[in-house]
Amino acid sequence: MDSISEQRLAQVHPVLADKIRQIADELKADGIWVRVTQALRTIEEQDALYAQGRTAPGRIVTNCPGGHSYHNFALATDCVPSLPGDTFIPDWNASHPTWKRMEELGTQLGLTAGAYWRSFPDAPHFQLTGRFPVGAPNDELRGIFKDGGFEAVFAAVSTA
Repeated sequence: MDSISEQRLAQVHPVLADKIRQIADELKADGIWVRVTQALRTIEEQDALYAQGRTAPGRIVTNCPGGHSYHNFALATDCVPSLPGDTFIPDWNASHPTWKRMEELGTQLGLTAGAYWRSFPDAPHFQLTGRFPVGAPNDELRGIFKDGGFEAVFAAVSTA
């Protein structure tokens, strides 16, 4: 993985980071590079994304306000594959077979792939939820984070 992706993976749960690396390694064997485009997001960053297309210019890109995205708890990443070749050139065509392969690899590794969500498909999204609901973080997870930060969240997910 490139240094940009590694910087982003350093901010998320180590198990999630390892699984994303496994996806990237598998695709790299086929000449496909993967970049992590998003990982940890602050509540403020999430609120700004949520405002997009609502109270701020742009198109709607999320249905999750701050505190309601697994990105806010370092349990989600967004990844994009490249077009085949020796350098990273993003392939934003989520219907391309490369995307489908990336999604399949993620689910085989036990991650939730946002591409399979019915109400708001999110092709680049992968999350590690453990015992928490797949759709969105619940009050229990928010409470764990409030009381103990990322360390407590990581412990709660790891013991699921």
